[in-house]
Amino acid sequence: MNIFRTLHRSILFLFVVVVISIVTLVHISISKIVAEQSRAQQQSHSPALQLIVEELMKPLHISQTLVKAKELTQIMQTTTIDEEKVFTMLRRLHDEFDLNFFIASEISRVQYNSNGTKLDLIEGSVDWYFRYKAQNADAMADIGQWQDPQFYIDLKVYDENHQFLGVFGVGKSLKSFTEVFNQYKQTYGYDFIFVDQNKDITLTSDTELLVQGVKFKNLNDLSWYSELGAEKQQKLNNLLLPIDGQESLIAELNIQPFDWTLYLITPLQSRQTDISRGFIISVVTLLVVIFGLFLLIYNLLYYFKRDIQKIKQIDILTELPNRSNISLKFEELMYAKQSVSLVLIDLDNFAPINETHGRKAGDIVLRQVAQMLQNEARENDILGRWAGGEFILLMPDTGPHEAADFCQLLCNKLAAMTISTGTTSIQLTGSFGISFTAISRSMSEVISAADDALFTAKRDGRNLVRLQLIED
Repeated sequence: MNIFRTLHRSILFLFVVVVISIVTLVHISISKIVAEQSRAQQQSHSPALQLIVEELMKPLHISQTLVKAKELTQIMQTTTIDEEKVFTMLRRLHDEFDLNFFIASEISRVQYNSNGTKLDLIEGSVDWYFRYKAQNADAMADIGQWQDPQFYIDLKVYDENHQFLGVFGVGKSLKSFTEVFNQYKQTYGYDFIFVDQNKDITLTSDTELLVQGVKFKNLNDLSWYSELGAEKQQKLNNLLLPIDGQESLIAELNIQPFDWTLYLITPLQSRQTDISRGFIISVVTLLVVIFGLFLLIYNLLYYFKRDIQKIKQIDILTELPNRSNISLKFEELMYAKQSVSLVLIDLDNFAPINETHGRKAGDIVLRQVAQMLQNEARENDILGRWAGGEFILLMPDTGPHEAADFCQLLCNKLAAMTISTGTTSIQLTGSFGISFTAISRSMSEVISAADDALFTAKRDGRNLVRLQLIED
């Protein structure tokens, strides 16, 4: 009964462990999927931020630092511009920062470029300068020089009295942006679109959308954008849209210094692959754990099954193999084609012991006799309890006369035993009936011969060993 209670508790415990494990792993799997989504989102944003810092903010910071240099202010506020000094400074800056620089002087109304060229700033001919001069903003990002389009950051220069001296700027060829964008697109799989406050596309990884001539492409020129309603156009961030025949996710980033907006267009296929990989790993982990728990439960049940079978085949009182177990052992011997002597041992006058001294005393007698027989049995002998006060002994590869000699020793030892029950001492004897088979026979046939021999021993006066061979 205890083993069934232990089995029940163990299965219940394992069930709780399995449920907790599954819930925990599902939670971990979901967390991993969410983390993978966040990682994919961050992975798409981080390079974009790095690109903005390297390609846009870095030139801005360089120009903001240089515009405060006294050397620049002194050059631009002199009545007569020393052009050689201006070009020398601009070439030095170009070599140091690998960017194009220019100075647009308000005094001389001339634009000096780091490549050694200059341009007269004539109102009505050079629109950008006078348009920018009229604005209140002190910094502007723009696309200009249409023969070789450049991305420019223009900063106004003032003297100590806040008098306007002109514009200092840094430029970068759009071709260099295209090369960088292509590298990012190949590495991370998404497109860039930079738009200004008018929704004009200023920079992009799609060469077909780049500025052509003096005309910008506008966001409204894109079919996927124009088909959206006004409300969705205002909130593109994390919007899922069909673009160029595949589902794509839009991410929106504001670039405050330029009042621009960056749109990242990410095809879902690449992100789904990353997320699916994380999900598959989680599922495989879950299945491995469940399989491990299954093996644990299987082995536990096998262990209990083995113990239960063992208990079923063991006599509880004497802890010897019972009748069914002995029968299996005999069949195994017959299957292995082994000869065997079979001995039935019956305790003489055992029933009166129970009647006189009680069943408890009878149980003590059986246990002590079983212990003695077990101690005296040879290594390959198989001892079991057959029924009531009867024991059975299988003696593999032992002839009938050898078995008879051995049983006579057991008979003498049994007769010499004094068994104490705690309140009284008991002496008893036993009768032995032996049969033998050298060929494969049924157990009932061999038992029948041994039983006849046992009957003869009892009839002849008990405390005797008798042998009866099976007639062929």
